[in-house]
Amino acid sequence: MNTSSANLDSTAPRWWDDLSTAVLVTDADLCLLSMNSAAEVLLGLSRERIIGHPLGQWLKLDRNLSSRLSSALTLDQPITLRARQMEPLRADRFLADVIITPLHGGISERPGQLLFELNAIDRHERISREEQLQKQQAITRAVTRGLAHEIKNPLGGLRGAAQLLASELDDSGLKEYTQIIIREADRLRSLVDRMLGPNNLPRREAVNLHEVLEHVRGLVSVQLPLGLKIRGHYDPSIPDVQADRDMLVQAILNLVQNAVHALEDGGEITLRSSILRQYTISGKRHRLVARLSVCDNGPGIPEDIRERIFFPMVTGRAAGTGLGLPIAQSLIQLHDGLIECRSRPGATSFDILLPIDSPKAQEGRG
Repeated sequence: MNTSSANLDSTAPRWWDDLSTAVLVTDADLCLLSMNSAAEVLLGLSRERIIGHPLGQWLKLDRNLSSRLSSALTLDQPITLRARQMEPLRADRFLADVIITPLHGGISERPGQLLFELNAIDRHERISREEQLQKQQAITRAVTRGLAHEIKNPLGGLRGAAQLLASELDDSGLKEYTQIIIREADRLRSLVDRMLGPNNLPRREAVNLHEVLEHVRGLVSVQLPLGLKIRGHYDPSIPDVQADRDMLVQAILNLVQNAVHALEDGGEITLRSSILRQYTISGKRHRLVARLSVCDNGPGIPEDIRERIFFPMVTGRAAGTGLGLPIAQSLIQLHDGLIECRSRPGATSFDILLPIDSPKAQEGRG
């Protein structure tokens, strides 16, 4: 970015970065003059990298959209596009209502400026899905706790009775049967405890997220099957976060192991990190959020279980317990974060969203 482009963006209103709507300003040649934080999130790039460059380098401009932009400039009239599919070249596609308005006496006082307002419809749908997911998980936890109480009480009595019986038996062969009862009772108790998930609060300290990601990558690399690769692609600008390192390691390890199982015949796992600005998690808006992604190019999650993968005992593998993802979700939620999943054949991503700063109490803003 050159100095003149930096000066252009410095004149943008400070309150732009408090908007949940993505806002961009271009000149008549569609070179980017300014953008806010919400636009950075949608385009997947920081303003420092793209201010002063053509918008078409970062956002796909098809013939129809280019024609509408020309019309807005020629006719000097605003244009509204409803439910328009937008395709950033460095981020996920999104659906948005787009308002394009010609400016007069704009940021750099150049003629022919355009103001873009992108209101991502997908974001509202994501927030609704989050709320529904959290409600379902709260119900599931309540039911699981009730079942755990009903199961663990008779298991304790069963184990105690087996121990008493073993003390009265002289036949070693019969004692072996009581040992089987004790071992199975212990196994079931352990399973129930795992279903309940973590019950300790995080011991927060400054944690380098990339050190955690590399630690997990090292743990998994030593036992990777032949033909499977794991690599990292990180954003070095992410600061340390206040978190429980062991909990983060466990959560990420569960996600990576899940990806390894999905790639039994070979493939690639990628660990990514990025920064999201003005991002909403569980109805609370955060100025900065770290996104840690575990991506794989496997077959994807079966559609019939895709909406239930964070529930206990739901798994797409015959030998799976269905506990790894729910436990990972619980660990991240203890950090006021969330795990989201996107999956299609050839591209599955589990995204850990961790607030870096204190949330702004702005309920319902996206």
